[in-house]
Amino acid sequence: MLAKRMQRLGTETAFEALAPAKALEATGRDIVHLEIGEPDFDTPRNIIDKGIEALNSGFTHYGPAAGMPEVRKIFADYIAKDRGIEVGAENVVIVPGGKPIIYFPLVALIDPGDEVIYPNPGFPIYESVINFLEGKAIPLKLSEDKGFSFDIDDLKSLVSDKTKMLIINSPQNPTGGMLSAEDLDTIAELAVKHDFWVLSDEIYSKIIYEGTHDSITTRPGMLERTILLDGHSKTYAMTGWRLGYGVMPAELATAVAKLQTNCTSCTAAFTQMAGAEALTGPQDAAEAMVAEFKVRRNMLVDGLNAIEGVSCLLPRGAFYVFANISKLGLTSKEVESRLLDEFGVAGLAGTSFGSFGEGYLRFSYANSQENIKKALDRFAEFAAAVRSGK
Repeated sequence: MLAKRMQRLGTETAFEALAPAKALEATGRDIVHLEIGEPDFDTPRNIIDKGIEALNSGFTHYGPAAGMPEVRKIFADYIAKDRGIEVGAENVVIVPGGKPIIYFPLVALIDPGDEVIYPNPGFPIYESVINFLEGKAIPLKLSEDKGFSFDIDDLKSLVSDKTKMLIINSPQNPTGGMLSAEDLDTIAELAVKHDFWVLSDEIYSKIIYEGTHDSITTRPGMLERTILLDGHSKTYAMTGWRLGYGVMPAELATAVAKLQTNCTSCTAAFTQMAGAEALTGPQDAAEAMVAEFKVRRNMLVDGLNAIEGVSCLLPRGAFYVFANISKLGLTSKEVESRLLDEFGVAGLAGTSFGSFGEGYLRFSYANSQENIKKALDRFAEFAAAVRSGK
């Protein structure tokens, strides 16, 4: 019999949706995969070579729980320069993937009954971990009419004396939206006034098409109350390397490292060396990937907006679109299921990212232009069938 706490634990629905899509593929069906948020590019060659060099040089042993000191310094120097903030190696914890910088800080900070405000629609692991820890998950609605930002008055109304943390994600998964400077200013003012933490998920900070990335850590009073989440999976196509990191106050970093000791011991040493090369080496491959994503984004958004009954905002970052399918007259889950089963296109229902995602479908454009074109043709056929009552 499983522990009762397991009933409070959610999952990442993209992986659940991948299973039936792969099952159909195994029967010989041609499936276009737009459900998984994973770059379809190889890790840049210089990073692979550094990983191989590290393996050949003996970086195959345990290391410190928080990460190797020299690599923590490289990561800290990168963040300090990139975000324009003062942080050092003592503020950095290197972990296997980005999710531990959601899980570990929440474990360290959230007691049962503490309120955590999180974006909805948003990355489902936020709500999952809050519920698992018996915190109170407070959804902050992201609205299409605000470019998938939030209403300032809505946020203010959700803050209470029980608010322990606010989670933000910009650029966002699943919408591709970004928070404005004014949004970040307001969040900072509220955080300082009401003395709560901010977990700022900045994993897509280098995948931006219009404008530049802005971090809440630059606001007065925020360095001492912010956990900055970043990593290599998206920017450098390193999903399988499992490399993420958090930047936070030193006291919290020590606690997070202690949790890592209890859970994973440490992050693979050769992976850390490859990650240091990613940040300090040539950036041309990463920049070329973003340029290609922009072409795909434009193709997908234009194609979706040409389909009757479908509309789609142009995302400013990440590699997802959040298409409005409400005029088709079906639930998001019905569209997800029929599109896969009948037309061979795998997407994700907006409700996979929270209740406010009803009426939307998320597509990842981390796939080839050829496959995106194929998916659009099939989606157009699906929409026509729905309009005709089939």
